[in-house]
Amino acid sequence: MIQRIQTLYLFVSFILMLMMFFFPLAEILSSEGQVYTFRFDGLHYIDHQSVYIQTIPTIILLSVIVAINFITIFLYKHRITQMRISFFNILLMLGFIGLSYFYVSDFSQRLESEAVTYKIFDAFPVVSAIFSYLAIRAIGKDEALIRSIDRIR
Repeated sequence: MIQRIQTLYLFVSFILMLMMFFFPLAEILSSEGQVYTFRFDGLHYIDHQSVYIQTIPTIILLSVIVAINFITIFLYKHRITQMRISFFNILLMLGFIGLSYFYVSDFSQRLESEAVTYKIFDAFPVVSAIFSYLAIRAIGKDEALIRSIDRIR
C-alpha cells in the first residue's frame, strides 16, 4: 500500500537510483589537460556528448537496480519476498559502487590522469541502500505485527 512508510523508503531509493542516469559520477583530468566525464554509460569528453569509452556492465547493473526498485514497490502483498528482493538490491547497489570505482580508477590510469574529482552523485547508491535497509526494517515490523495478530485469533 502507498501509505506505508516502507513504500516511501523504497520510492526514495528508486528516485535516487533513477537520478544516476542523468548526472556525472566523476571528472578525470588527463595528462594532456583534457577533462573527461564518467557517467553510468561510460567515459565522455567534457565538450562532446559522444561516448569515448563505453561501459556496458554499469549500464546493465544500473538498469537492473532501478527496475528491481520499481518492482519492489508493488510487492507490498508479499512482504517476505519484498524483504529478500530489497536485500538483493542492496548488494547490487554496493556492487555498482565498486564497479564505478573500478572503472574510474582504470580510466584514470589509462589516461595517466593528474586528478580525479568525484561528484556528490556518487553517494546516491549509498543513500539508496540506507533507504532500502530502512524499508527492510519497516517491512519486518509489519510482518511481526501480522504474525502477532494471527496468533491472537
